[in-house]
Amino acid sequence: MSTRVYGSLARIADFRNSNFDVQALPRAAWATGDYVEGEVIGRPTSLYQMEDRDGHMVKVDPGDWVIGALGERAATLEGVGSWRDIGDDGVMHALTGAGIMGRYTSISKLLPEPLRLRYRGHLCRGGRKLAMRDFALRAETHAFKVPTILLFGTSMSAGKTTTGRRVCKELDRAGRYVIGAKLSGAGRYRDILSYLKTGATEIYDFVDVGLPSTILPEEEFRSAIRPLLNRINERKPDFLVAEAGASPLEPYNGDVVVDELGDNIVCSILCASDPYAVVGVEKAFGLKPDLVTGPATQTSAAVELVWKLSGVRAINVIDPAAKADFRKFLMDALGVVPAMAANG
Repeated sequence: MSTRVYGSLARIADFRNSNFDVQALPRAAWATGDYVEGEVIGRPTSLYQMEDRDGHMVKVDPGDWVIGALGERAATLEGVGSWRDIGDDGVMHALTGAGIMGRYTSISKLLPEPLRLRYRGHLCRGGRKLAMRDFALRAETHAFKVPTILLFGTSMSAGKTTTGRRVCKELDRAGRYVIGAKLSGAGRYRDILSYLKTGATEIYDFVDVGLPSTILPEEEFRSAIRPLLNRINERKPDFLVAEAGASPLEPYNGDVVVDELGDNIVCSILCASDPYAVVGVEKAFGLKPDLVTGPATQTSAAVELVWKLSGVRAINVIDPAAKADFRKFLMDALGVVPAMAANG
């Protein structure tokens, strides 16, 4: 008997508590964000696993059924693909562990074979297909005035989430009400979930507004993300720790995130893959960060080179010896007086 696994993109829906049918629809009826089901095929590798609605990785085997959503991905270090590239044979890939369904057109040779599935159909209810947008946050108006710490990167896997966790921990330690959010990128729950475990009181991401990834036209992205910013504004946190996925110049609308946050950005932290990438992003994007973290800070030589090339301070946030320096930087940058003295 087949096991049905819900990818974490389905966490905003109510599929486990109500009925749905799986119906194969003609290609003309497909669209980004549609919920679909695929049957696992192929020979399993280490990528034959899915992130469930609680953020846990679940192993899947040939014959299992996986629920995800049609979407796109353009990852510089892993792979590029779209639901539009799915052929007549219905074979598709899980472009992320969260369940973005599409077909890779380019993939890193350093990765094992990705999870392959065959399209079984769209999730339908009452004769109507179901999509992420059906369960998205809504807002009648738009307002945003929350002081924001922006985390952006030179690429994927540059340390944004690691740095964000540290920021959340320090602000929680200082007695501040913090919301964590991932505003652009490709859907994956466990990254933003880790903010909740390290000090954020609430967390949100673009999945909450019905997007499997943020590869979409700029105006559509602005319209989608504003209800999320409005919801955060209504909660009135002391600070928002906001992560922009990948790098600003990749097709995830990271530059639009910066524009939407505007003057509410009170501190910007660039997570860099190497010291030279700091200069590249600064020149290409025109945003000088307040601090550099990530792999570009792994040794004292790297920290010195970041300063020499860009004139920006760098701190290795995963080095226990640098904990006090990072805490002081953050408190000074935000004008925060710690609520209590504590170790950690």
